[in-house]
Amino acid sequence: MIKTCADFDDGPTVLRYPRGVGYGAEKLQDLFGYELENDEIPAKGTPVEIGKGRIIRRPGGFALNGDANTRGRTRENRVAILSFGTRLHDSLIAANEVEEMDSSIGVTVADARFMKPLDVDLVRELVDDHSVLITIEEGSIGGFGDHVLHFLALDGAMDDGNLKFRPMVLPDKYFETGTQQEQYDMAGLNSDHIKGTILRLTKRIKVPVLEEQD
Repeated sequence: MIKTCADFDDGPTVLRYPRGVGYGAEKLQDLFGYELENDEIPAKGTPVEIGKGRIIRRPGGFALNGDANTRGRTRENRVAILSFGTRLHDSLIAANEVEEMDSSIGVTVADARFMKPLDVDLVRELVDDHSVLITIEEGSIGGFGDHVLHFLALDGAMDDGNLKFRPMVLPDKYFETGTQQEQYDMAGLNSDHIKGTILRLTKRIKVPVLEEQD
């Protein structure tokens, strides 16, 4: 992404570069499915097509190297996570854990990469193949998830009522000082929260009914 910004000369670009640690070769291979030459991260990046996201994981395995197995899952049992930014790692962990818990559920994980221009072809592909779409971002209400929802509404993707959509964002409140992981836990944006959202939307667990207070 840095190389893409550096090579773009037709206007301004904005790249959100997060704090924290990066991923090593082992993590990129084991979790993200990258095939690295000599098990090493390339010294130089290559530019990507602006406005295009990518599918990292399909039900049953990686998408980058073509190793995926839908195992006969129907659209009703397939869930898509569309990640924008830093929550991609936890999205992949959640996808793996959900399929280990219940093999009838298939989880696809996509990396949006760009908010604007939005990759509408990718969004349409996810909607066509999945009955549940979850967006996740390290951002507040009114960000990427709302952008996707606005497109879905105008595109008629929700008119038939056969798509469940959930945006996962930072809650609109102040946080206590803490590590990144502690703040993700407080925000409800870690892998366990993603997994819980998937299980609730696929009706594998019930949402508790809150009793009215006198």
